[in-house]
Amino acid sequence: MNNKQPVYLNLFKIKLPLPGIVSLLHRVTGVVLFLAIPFSIYLLQLSMHDKADFQRALELINHPLVLLFEVILFAALIYHFFAGLRFLLMDIDIGENKRPAELSSWMVLAATTLSTLIFLIMRVF
Repeated sequence: MNNKQPVYLNLFKIKLPLPGIVSLLHRVTGVVLFLAIPFSIYLLQLSMHDKADFQRALELINHPLVLLFEVILFAALIYHFFAGLRFLLMDIDIGENKRPAELSSWMVLAATTLSTLIFLIMRVF
């Protein structure tokens, strides 16, 4: 008997493998980067208007919440970059099997973490 009722999938109970998580986060970081465009354009426009607005933009950039936003935005950007490179390599048949895919996923996470820590250290100190 064919049951054509929709199946309820609880996404919190499904154990997604690491390459799947990396793929999902690549999409999420793309959305975050897209949503950050208006604020980035606002800061650019503010900094280019006149000297007083440039000083205001500098004060805004040095605010702790904006610093947190910068770190999150940088982490999203660098993650999206490294995961994008991973997907480009997979498009040319490099690292498609299970073990290389897991290894490249770990490499993306490690490179993102290291790059974000370096950015944070350089930005704060």
